Amino acid sequence: MSGLNRPNPVGGSRITGIGGYRPERVVTNADLVEAINSSDEWIRERTGIQERRFARPDETVSDMAVEAGRAALADAGVDAADLDLLLVATATHPYQTPDASMGVAHRLGAHDAGTFDVGAACSGFAYALTTASNAILAGQAKKVLVIGTDKMTDYLDLTDRGTAFIFGDGAGAVVVEAADHVGIGPTVWGNSGEHADAITMTHDWVTYRHQPVGTKYPSLLMQGQTVFRWALSEMVAVAEAAVTAAGLELADLSAFVPHQANMRITDALVRGLHLPESVVVARDIITNGNTTAGTIPLALERLREDGTYVKGGYALLLGFGAGLAYAGVVVELP
Repeated sequence: MSGLNRPNPVGGSRITGIGGYRPERVVTNADLVEAINSSDEWIRERTGIQERRFARPDETVSDMAVEAGRAALADAGVDAADLDLLLVATATHPYQTPDASMGVAHRLGAHDAGTFDVGAACSGFAYALTTASNAILAGQAKKVLVIGTDKMTDYLDLTDRGTAFIFGDGAGAVVVEAADHVGIGPTVWGNSGEHADAITMTHDWVTYRHQPVGTKYPSLLMQGQTVFRWALSEMVAVAEAAVTAAGLELADLSAFVPHQANMRITDALVRGLHLPESVVVARDIITNGNTTAGTIPLALERLREDGTYVKGGYALLLGFGAGLAYAGVVVELP
């Protein structure tokens, strides 16, 4: 007996298509300030956010994922039936089982693809992208659809001054395919689990189930200053390590696409990294808010729409947030 067969590894993986979905409803700061006793100026100063998108009540995480996934497949010229794997990064799918990915795959027509959801919230897309790339490099897949989707409004308390104005809804997706060169670099990832309570829920579902009728529905709870200080103290080193792991220098980058958590965090990271002016910085948060797993692919799509996207250039993607988890990776822009 010679042992089990092994998949045939390939030389590289790359992103070949990008797609996004933003709900139609635009919600401005003025629409939210009365409930949190705040002002448009206060929100802009602290986050940079001017508006965000809210999904319709009947619009689901999976609905948004299907639209973003369909757009990415069309952009890549890939038929869903040819997918080997479909990953959905989300923190807001409302069912414990089955995963959102199964229904999304069915609706897209990816009937022969392996599917599963990826957690890690704000870092979820970067984790899913890495999982897709690794599956391809190991020879387990040739074509993978990666979707980041979150309907944050299902879990927001719009009277909470710490979270109500930060988050929005949306989905972004990329197609990842086998390549004859490296188009997705090594990922630098990890966690600071000692801060797991910095972004969490007011209470868990089991506790909620046993509470009296009328108990407030579980909603997002965030220690904003803890997250802010952690991101500023830790993420510069992670970003630098990801660029080094890719065999590049910061000056080789065309774009920096961090998780769209807070404009002040993005600006501080840019200063800490001493990025040259030639590096375009994604600031999709201004008009889209924080869409959690959707922020990075949506920001990539926005760069392309704005005309600041450099085809074939290198972009540093940096996810960070709830967990607290992080992941940095350099990709070649399709």
